[in-house]
Amino acid sequence: MNDETATQPSFPLRETDDDARQLARQLIGDVRHAALAVLDENGAPAVTRIAFGVESDGTMVSLISDLSAHAKRLKAHPRCGLLIGDPPQKGDPLAFPRLSLAAEVRFLSRDDPSHSARRDEWLKTHPKSALYIDFSDFNFIAFTPLHGDLNGGFGKAYHLTRADLI
Repeated sequence: MNDETATQPSFPLRETDDDARQLARQLIGDVRHAALAVLDENGAPAVTRIAFGVESDGTMVSLISDLSAHAKRLKAHPRCGLLIGDPPQKGDPLAFPRLSLAAEVRFLSRDDPSHSARRDEWLKTHPKSALYIDFSDFNFIAFTPLHGDLNGGFGKAYHLTRADLI
């Protein structure tokens, strides 16, 4: 150990257990919005809020406009970050669980035979999107999780693999 590493604190990760996996899956299933981080044209991070959902088979999806900057950026660089977990109305937002996911995006075609069922399922949890879901520039994207970092509250940090998340 050199002088530099001797003064750095160890990273406070706990061993990933079933409770951490369950909390991560609960966060994914409960939220209806997420923060999406993409790379812009200059390689800098850009973050936006998106509608978010999980299909009955566990696929994480969003409905986005092809006209949006983040859609264009995802087509150029399909890897992205998601921050999942709504802060509470009261209390310290940093004391409550949140999940940071690294993911890869796949654009889903409106011509896919499953589009109609996906559309109907989406509207059950995102009814206000009925105003624009059928516009030709709105399409679904699917997120394939690569790995994640779960902050389960004060002193509860975990690293999750893809297998932990699905």
